[in-house]
Amino acid sequence: MKKLLSLLLTISIAAPVAAEGPIKRVKKLFKRGPKNPAVWTITEGLKAPESAYHDAASGFLFLSQIGEGGGKGKDGDGWISKLTVDGEMIKNKWVNGLNAPKGLRSHGGILWVSDIDQIVAIDIAGGTILQRVPISGAQFLNDLATSPDGSVFVSDMAASAIYRHKNGRTTLFAVGEELEHPNGLLVHGGKLIIGGWGRGLQDDFTTLTPGRLLSIDIRTGRRKVITPKPTGNLDGVEADGKGGFIVTDWIAGRVFRISKSGRAKVIMEFPKGAADCAYLVDRRWLILPEMLENRLTAFQLKRP
Repeated sequence: MKKLLSLLLTISIAAPVAAEGPIKRVKKLFKRGPKNPAVWTITEGLKAPESAYHDAASGFLFLSQIGEGGGKGKDGDGWISKLTVDGEMIKNKWVNGLNAPKGLRSHGGILWVSDIDQIVAIDIAGGTILQRVPISGAQFLNDLATSPDGSVFVSDMAASAIYRHKNGRTTLFAVGEELEHPNGLLVHGGKLIIGGWGRGLQDDFTTLTPGRLLSIDIRTGRRKVITPKPTGNLDGVEADGKGGFIVTDWIAGRVFRISKSGRAKVIMEFPKGAADCAYLVDRRWLILPEMLENRLTAFQLKRP
């Protein structure tokens, strides 16, 4: 659901102006209203909610919360919450003792979490930490994705790199400025879909050029640009069930629907901090953490 130092909690960073590119603007954008009404909202007990994830196997929602210490604070103040898809908080501090947890994905009954310079394996049935895997040389681990073969991919936004953890071994999967300092990750159709934060990363984590949606074929390593022009400081990436994607822009607070041909359209707009979302295709529910607002909301999206 960003970020070196305390980017994830810093409100003072000036948002870069995203290029218009392929974005189709609408005359009126609704945060809450007749086009995309709120189904439920939670604010109580939330502190810097970063990533929402729906685990299809268990049926539960999980939410990473950074807490008080900022996105790089090794303070043990972060935790994972467990909820129903209908917005009932089962246990706010379901798993605690983390530092600044961000990306969430599951595989085989294990919830994987990125946490600054390590990934953490949590037993979903028991709610206990099974393993902490340090990533040597990691600067700022952000989003995380899993593939059917059990691979865990994690983005290092500061280093413009992506690591792969499989069968107990961690390797560098991809690295380079052409990855556009990857943030959001999603395994989809044999490809790793990447939400780029942007090129020319500055000390304050603004960028000279906003990022694009990219992909890497997991088997062949072939890279492809999905959105041909700069789109935003991209964060959450979810499949929309129509061959395209729902993508958030953390800095500008936008939510995009991006078609498989790369056409990006702003469908909602929020304050800065629209983080790593979940999307329930069958209900068309966007479940969005607003990190700087300490809020989690499910929205009913209209049909594309």
